[in-house]
Amino acid sequence: MEFRLLGPFEARHDGERVLLGSRRQERVLLAVLLLEPGAAVTTDRLIGLLWNGEPPASARATVHTYVGRLRAALRPYGLRVDTRHDGYALDLDPDEHAVDIREFLDLVGQAAVAGDPGEKVPCYDRALALWRGPLLADLTDDALRDRLGGRLAELRLTALEQRAEAQLAMGLHDRVLADLTPLADELPAREGLVAVRMTAMYRAGRQAEALALYERTRAHLADELGIAPGPALGTLHDRILRADPRLDRPPAPLYAVRVGEEWLPWSTSGHPALEFCNTYAGWHHTPRVPGSDWLRTYRTLAVWAGHLDLADQGVVAQLVDRAERRPDEAERALAEAKEFRTRLYACLTDPGDARAFAVVASAAREAARGAVLTLAPDGLAHWRLTPAAGLRLPLHATARAAADLLTDPRRFTIRSCPSDDCGWLFLDSTGRRRWCSLSTCGATRKR
Repeated sequence: MEFRLLGPFEARHDGERVLLGSRRQERVLLAVLLLEPGAAVTTDRLIGLLWNGEPPASARATVHTYVGRLRAALRPYGLRVDTRHDGYALDLDPDEHAVDIREFLDLVGQAAVAGDPGEKVPCYDRALALWRGPLLADLTDDALRDRLGGRLAELRLTALEQRAEAQLAMGLHDRVLADLTPLADELPAREGLVAVRMTAMYRAGRQAEALALYERTRAHLADELGIAPGPALGTLHDRILRADPRLDRPPAPLYAVRVGEEWLPWSTSGHPALEFCNTYAGWHHTPRVPGSDWLRTYRTLAVWAGHLDLADQGVVAQLVDRAERRPDEAERALAEAKEFRTRLYACLTDPGDARAFAVVASAAREAARGAVLTLAPDGLAHWRLTPAAGLRLPLHATARAAADLLTDPRRFTIRSCPSDDCGWLFLDSTGRRRWCSLSTCGATRKR
């Protein structure tokens, strides 16, 4: 069963809405238990929340009646409301039942520990997309909402700020403006959000608008709260005023090239199959290195395929559009591509790995069935995959390239950079290279 509290209250079973509780107070009581699944909520606290400190003489008996009705309504779905001392607790199996608040907290936690902005942003996107409006928008007033979910509301604002900061670190100032501009009137005194909006405006070439935003914020803080902007916002204003060059778009990540809106790793190996393996760094490092994966979204995978000439730009645009319309399908295709990348790396680094070879060979056979031979303007023929491959096209194109390399004697010149933080593959026809072409690999080791 799925419960949605971040907005109007909803309960769904197998995708269909379920009405739980015939009275508003019954649904509020259930929501309170869902906010703290497994924890006992005292009857006194429930009474205080349901009647806002002014309960009738029958309040305790009424709560008992509400609980009885909820027990009967929840029982068919495998949910149980237990009596614990002088209170009640909802027994909820997280593997069987979902609560959007728990998912929100989990995603925000994942974003907080992610080491790379490109990993943080998707987590924050998914977390913030769960909010359909104020907490329990159809059941509570502002006072009760603050008592129940003041911490959640603050966490949402913090997530908005941190997502925007991660987007700025990736050079996505246009997206920051698109995300935050609708909130301008709702949160005029939130200095953290004002700061990231000002920075995004400046990087978009809108210096005058950034300075005007500061003045509006300063006037609002003075008129409504009688305070001046904090030192961080004041310092940012001064830097924008003097066009501090350090406020410009952040430098590109090391060993990266900007293609469209995506950062892609340098091409270092001389072959598309190897470059696909090189979209991950730290192959030799255990445990996994945070921020080591360049393929953070399906869009990055599609743009990478176009950059390596494995797909025409028109096809790339179709893939990106389809991925946006079918996010679940895109997520599955990206996960499959990453799993194939692991098998391909094993196959290319260990000629005796029969299982890895079988996976690569199977993917190559499947790709061959959808390939057509086309004549390019330069007079050369090229194998191309038709859009019929769908979102798996980048994987199929890589599998074809890998099959070509595995039938080529150059396959025996593949080397793996021994750096723990790298592990990238490259071709070494001389037999003398040890490190890949990144200048830092092996810089602190003896060669």
